Amino acid sequence: MIDRFERFSFTISEISRYWHKIASDVMEQHGLKGPHAVYFTTLYQHPEGVTAVKLAEICSRDKSDVSRTVSQLEQHGLIEKCTENRRNYRTPLKLTEAGRALAERINESAKIAVENGGKGLTDEERANFYKALDMICANLRKLTTEGL
Repeated sequence: MIDRFERFSFTISEISRYWHKIASDVMEQHGLKGPHAVYFTTLYQHPEGVTAVKLAEICSRDKSDVSRTVSQLEQHGLIEKCTENRRNYRTPLKLTEAGRALAERINESAKIAVENGGKGLTDEERANFYKALDMICANLRKLTTEGL
């Protein structure tokens, strides 16, 4: 049992490290950090915009991290607040044209990483892998909300 836990934990951690390295390589070209990539991919999936609170929830980040990042990305001209009603509170955040272009580069890097990471897997193995991963995630989420 412990062997399975260690194998799972170390492998997930290692995969995460590799993804952060790939994301960092793309983001550094724009003077940004690798962890910012998740904000771009999320905002790209929500072209209508999302509030900072919703962005924090989707990205599993705390509100202070989102606030700092939003400020940095606004300064770089990559996101904008949609303030049609002239209020700044709970306004949706959207990617600018430059932000969308960067998000597309990040998505392309992610696509290449996923394709290369999954080399040698059949479609059935890939489907089973994602099914198992989703189930593990759901079970662990339940454990964290209900407790051990």
